[in-house]
Amino acid sequence: MAARKKATKKKAAKRTPARKATAKKTAKKPAARKTAAKKPAARGKKKAAVAGMIISKSRTKAAVENCNVSSEFYEALDNFVREAIAGAERRAAGNKRKTLRSQDL
Repeated sequence: MAARKKATKKKAAKRTPARKATAKKTAKKPAARKTAAKKPAARGKKKAAVAGMIISKSRTKAAVENCNVSSEFYEALDNFVREAIAGAERRAAGNKRKTLRSQDL
């Protein structure tokens, strides 16, 4: 009788990894993702003025070769670009155009 118990233990040991493998396969189901509902687009409204910077700090810093760039420089450069764009808008409006061109700078 003792021989039968040993044989069944060996068979049970062989079966156990097979059961675990099937359990792993069923456990790898992807979780369902929740998606946010899209907001309806506002029609007839203009975009609000962006309070952020127009220029890219990383690109400005990359363009400078031999100097460091202070935070004050970014602000001054951003103001300079905004003034240049405003002047170009005035010139294009004076010429009865709605498109800014390079000649407006």
